[in-house]
Amino acid sequence: MKKKDLDIRFAEAVEIASKMSQDSLPQDVQLRLYAYYKQATFGTLNSNLISNFDLRNAFKTNAWMQISHLSIDEAKELYIENILSLQNK
Repeated sequence: MKKKDLDIRFAEAVEIASKMSQDSLPQDVQLRLYAYYKQATFGTLNSNLISNFDLRNAFKTNAWMQISHLSIDEAKELYIENILSLQNK
């Protein structure tokens, strides 16, 4: 698959996600989507840049670190799959 096709599908999934109510999603799903999105848009987390470490950010950072082995394209694919799965429920 071409990178441009993946980028278009990812942008469409982000648009779908922006219309979803966070209240309707369990926190573990929210964290997983956050991690895939961050990995897909920023790449692997640079742990040297972590400064504001409250509990909420700790969970988000941990979720991102757990998937840091994924490539940007893999994270995009997983984000798309998860959003489409949630949309079809």
